[in-house]
Amino acid sequence: MEAKKNSLLVVDDENTNLKILTHILGQDYAIYTATNGVSAIEKAKEYVPDLILLDILMPEMDGYQIFSEIKKSEGIGKIPVIFITGLDSDEDEEKGLSMNAVDYITKPFSPTTVKLRVRNQIQIINQLRTIERLSMMDQLTSIPNRRNFDERLKMEWKQAVREHTHISMLMMDLDRFKTINDKYGHMQGDSVLQTVSSIIPQLFKRPGDFIARWGGEEFVVLLPNTGIEGALDMAERIRSEVEKTSMPSIDGSEINVTISIGVSSIAPTLGCSVDAFISSSDKALYAAKQAGRNKVICAE
Repeated sequence: MEAKKNSLLVVDDENTNLKILTHILGQDYAIYTATNGVSAIEKAKEYVPDLILLDILMPEMDGYQIFSEIKKSEGIGKIPVIFITGLDSDEDEEKGLSMNAVDYITKPFSPTTVKLRVRNQIQIINQLRTIERLSMMDQLTSIPNRRNFDERLKMEWKQAVREHTHISMLMMDLDRFKTINDKYGHMQGDSVLQTVSSIIPQLFKRPGDFIARWGGEEFVVLLPNTGIEGALDMAERIRSEVEKTSMPSIDGSEINVTISIGVSSIAPTLGCSVDAFISSSDKALYAAKQAGRNKVICAE
């Protein structure tokens, strides 16, 4: 499968310059173009390009004004910008860079210079994204980590408040997991965690259902647009599937584990607390442990 191309938005009021830059860069990147400030901001919001090449000298809104508007706009404010211009004094370049543009390309265009400067910025962007992606994933299980979950919960919470829908959470903990580590070793324990983390997503009904490793032998599932009945149904399916899954051990025997699950559900409003929602799931999990483990308990 061919990798998706990085995308550029090129903003210049001269069609000739747009054609030249498209010719220079079009083979390596997906190119969007705009000829004025209003169109540039609209297309930036529509396509959210990886990088913007922005002319400075334009009628109505110049490049500096457009840059300022982009940086103030939600969703596109972090897109890096390279200024492209016929202005070639040190003062002009300093002004552009002082506004936090990532680079400055002067006209007439040198194809090699344009390619190299754009390539350098795209490499930086892609490297930062890789670092960000890795920092949001649990390295052992290859599922999202707690930081990733916190970000996802914020997003889903806001949407639930806005759309007046329910959101549910399953807080889960493998029962007597320390016994497995003590008997078989931590490598075997890691294998159990990997197996369980691969089982659960297969039971999800919708793309929006979300699992993360909470820490240690704990996992958490977020179910957007799901009320308590749907959440309890999913929790029971997970509990049952984990219970019936056998995993080979290093001594040839079979390892069976069980999981305790605390369930909470809410239709949040502006006055509701995310922390209280998480706490209710945690308390329900504690109740499931106290009730004998391998159980699903609903928060009060």
